[in-house]
Amino acid sequence: MIVLASKSASRRAMLDAAGVSYDAQSADLDERAIEARMVEAAPAEVAVALAEAKALAIPEPARPVLGSDSLVVVDGQRFDKPADRTQAAEHLRFFSGKTMHLHSAAAIARGGEIVWRHADVANLAVRDLSDAFIESYLDAEWPEVGYCVGVFRIEALGVQLFERIEGDQFTVLGMPLLPVLGALRELGELPR
Repeated sequence: MIVLASKSASRRAMLDAAGVSYDAQSADLDERAIEARMVEAAPAEVAVALAEAKALAIPEPARPVLGSDSLVVVDGQRFDKPADRTQAAEHLRFFSGKTMHLHSAAAIARGGEIVWRHADVANLAVRDLSDAFIESYLDAEWPEVGYCVGVFRIEALGVQLFERIEGDQFTVLGMPLLPVLGALRELGELPR
């Protein structure tokens, strides 16, 4: 059994569906402080650094610890989870008619050292969103989407935000699952 350094419902659902046994624990770290130190870094580097920090935040000497994180970039600007519903609406208005670049990364630590890391990106074309749609969408999806970078759950009404998606579905859900499964097989945690 591995440790998932996250309480994310979508990451847990992916591992559940794939038949991976895990123990979910929250990684206690200041993600914004890590991002602040990496202002000049590429988005994929930031996502990997956050995934690594989460994997290293759980002190586990024997079991592999899986950390994962996602970040959104639109028009060169990074976006975090919205602080409140007002900011969520602002984010959605900014995203309207633009392409969202969703960077998802995963890292595995064993014995306090990173033994594997991977990053992927998906490009999501946001359709033109009216203020009326944004309000009705948030009426239905808030506060759940407040915990999601990009203010959407693709497995729920969030799919209505987009007119086109390019990239792996698991990356869009928040973790590059196929490479994670491959790494767990290489580490002997899953059958080959």
